[in-house]
Parts: sequence; C-alpha cells; structure tokens
Amino acid sequence: RQMCIRDRTQERRLVTAIPGPKSTEALKRRTEATSGGLGMAIPVVIERASDAILLDIDGNQIIDLGSGIGVTGVGNSAQRVVDRVIEQVQAFTHTCFTVAPYMNYIEVCEKLNAMTPGSHKKKSLLVNSGAEAVENAVKIARHYTKRQAIVVFEHSYHGRTNLTMALTAKNMPYKEGFGPFAPEVYRVPMPYSFHWVGDQATISQDAIDMVTHKIDKEIGAHNVAAILIEPIQGEGGFIVPPKGFLPALAKYSKDNGIVFIADEVQTGFARTGHMFAVEEEGVVPDMLVTAKGIAGGLPLAAVTGRAEVMDSVHASGLGGTYGGNPIACAAALGAMETMEEENLVARARHIGEILGSSLRELAKKYPVIGEVRGRGAMQAIELVEPGTKNPNTAAMSAVVKYCQSQGVLVLTAGTYSNVVRFLPPLVITDELLKDALSVLDDAFASL
Repeated sequence: RQMCIRDRTQERRLVTAIPGPKSTEALKRRTEATSGGLGMAIPVVIERASDAILLDIDGNQIIDLGSGIGVTGVGNSAQRVVDRVIEQVQAFTHTCFTVAPYMNYIEVCEKLNAMTPGSHKKKSLLVNSGAEAVENAVKIARHYTKRQAIVVFEHSYHGRTNLTMALTAKNMPYKEGFGPFAPEVYRVPMPYSFHWVGDQATISQDAIDMVTHKIDKEIGAHNVAAILIEPIQGEGGFIVPPKGFLPALAKYSKDNGIVFIADEVQTGFARTGHMFAVEEEGVVPDMLVTAKGIAGGLPLAAVTGRAEVMDSVHASGLGGTYGGNPIACAAALGAMETMEEENLVARARHIGEILGSSLRELAKKYPVIGEVRGRGAMQAIELVEPGTKNPNTAAMSAVVKYCQSQGVLVLTAGTYSNVVRFLPPLVITDELLKDALSVLDDAFASL
C-alpha cells in the first residue's frame, strides 16, 4: 500500500518545526473563530491525508497513530470509501430514511446483523454518533424491559450528551459544570488489574461479586433495564477486564432479564484483532453499539440487537433527521468491503504483535512505563512514577510533545491522565509503524 499524497509515499517527513509557520497563523484564526471549549491534540492544520499519513499545510508528513480516535481504521481517504461516497453524492444527498427510505441504509443494517456476534435474529438502527447510539440503546432497553435503572462502570466513557455524560465516569473534562444529569444511572466497580490486588482469576471473581452484590442490594436486579460496558474501556485508559469477567456479567444479565449492552464504539470493526472485542471470550450481547470505525471517517453509528428487543418500540419511536445519511451509509459499505477484502482482522493482530512487543521492550528499558495493555491495534502504556503506581502525568505530556515535534501523532487517555494510547490505521505499513515506535523510544530516552 504505497498510496501517495501529492505523489509522496507513506513516510514521515518534516520540512518545518511542528507547528510550522502556516499552521501557527491558521491556529490564530482557529482561536478567534471557534469555541474555547474545543480541545486540540496536535497544533497543526491538516490539508490532506492518506492511510496513516497526515499532510499539514506546511508540507509536514505526520504519522497518524490515533486514526481520528479510532475512526479511520481502513485508512484515511480509503479508495473504496471515496469511490462509493462520490457515487452517492452524485445520486442524492438526503431524503431522511423515515420519510423516503433508500437501499444503502438497508444494506448497512443487513451487514451489521450478519457480522455482529450471535446466530439469533437481529435488527439494526442507524444514527449519527456513538453518543446517540448509546442513548438509543438505553431508550430501547428501557422500553423493552419496562424498567428504568442502567448500570455502568467506573472509568467508563459513553459520550457527551446529557444522558451519556451521566453514563460516563470521568468528571473533568467531560462533566464538569454541565449538570444536572439524567437519573437512574448506577456506577459499579470496574476490575482495573493494574490497580487491583491478585491474579486475573481472583480479580475477576472479586469484581463480579462486588458488582452483583451492589446491583442486588442497592438497586434490585428486577429494576435494572440494562448493563452497559465497553469490552475494553477507551477513554478510561484501555482497561482490559480480566478473563471471565465479561462472560460472568453476560450470564448474570441473562439470569435476571437484564439487557446486556456492549459499547463497541472504540473497540469495533477489527480494531482488537476480532471484528468485535466481545468475540475474544465468545460473549454474545443482547445489543451492540457501534460508531467510529464504521464508515471510514463519515458520521455514522448503529445499534444492533435481538430482533424482539429492537422491535419492542412503537412505530416512529426511533429515528432522527440525519440518522443513516445515505452518504455515510455509502462510506460504511466501502469501509466494510475494505475490512473484508484486505482481511483487516488479521492485519490488526499483526499490528498488535509489532506494537505489543515493542511497547513491552520499552517497558523493560524505562521504569516510567508501569503497564502495557490492550489487544490488536488498540494498545496503551500507563506511565507512573518509577517504583510506584502513582500516575505520572508530566511524563505523559512530555512524551506526547516530543513525538509531535518529530512528526508522530499519539493520543492520551486515562482516568488519571497518565496513559498514552495507540490506535493506528489498520492499513499502516510495518515500516511506518516501526518508524513511529523508534520515535517513541527516543521520547522516553529524552525524559
């Protein structure tokens, strides 16, 4: 895959400092024109992008290890996505699916119903964003069960709407000053192995005991509409639940008539080396929420669930003007075709081997790295004060800043703001990934 940006191949290239003079000027305009409430991961302005390279307006080629927060898994401007979008734009741009339906919405739903875990009859709903999909999943679960309580987890992230802020754990920056939040949301412990005591089996059992005890005694299982969990927590710091925890949680849900919802917004679409992360332990959720990687960069999200659950809502109880926009659906079909034809599930595993072994080698060299964790092309390092488990936010900031200065974009995460996360496009070349990891090594050496 030697796709070019202006006849340039997939390679890191710096022609100015980061940020360059043109980006510096453009960012002054950004400050004047856009809300101060918007963050910024890297101080450059992008002109073009292809696969795993971002080209800024100063001509710098930056390696993208963030994929727009896990969105461009099939690569930026992936050819099949571009071709289908152009074709759709020329056909029509909007009718609203609940006004006058169109085929590619139906086709995306058929594909989701077929590719998500479980052999039961499934149906899907398309919306615009991960937060909107989570919100709809909660609405449907409440309608189906005639219950109100929703159980979520420590360190979780589910979105920025009022309901999804209530579901999200971290206060700053997501919730600070934005309350009051939606009621009937209950938070239970998440087994965070790095900060818990015991082996994986012990931690898993302890966590299940805590969670089920809290639900039984503090909420009442018969009042719970849904248990909502990310199979690997995203913004919380790529926290991987210990083996056995998700299957036990799914069984408890089934035994108590609770809808088990997997939030696969960040983990979905081949990211973890499975098409969906719950497949690692054979878990079959009642509902599965997707977004991010679904459409190669266009805004689309989905709720896919058991047919009887999805059909429990009255006609016109679900919908939205832009939900399942035809251009986004065309992009999704191009993205799904790319995942299948380029076998990106296997590619994610391969990336995971390179990424995981490199990060573990760095952890041996640099005691500031407390833990390496994740699966496939979704991995992270937690930075600590050496010899402790105390968060080291300063080291995280320094590493990220160094990488940026050398033309490598990495993202951060974590409840304690001390995690560097890696979400490279699944089409990144081995050479480009290894180049980025060598810069990361230099970043730690510079500490």
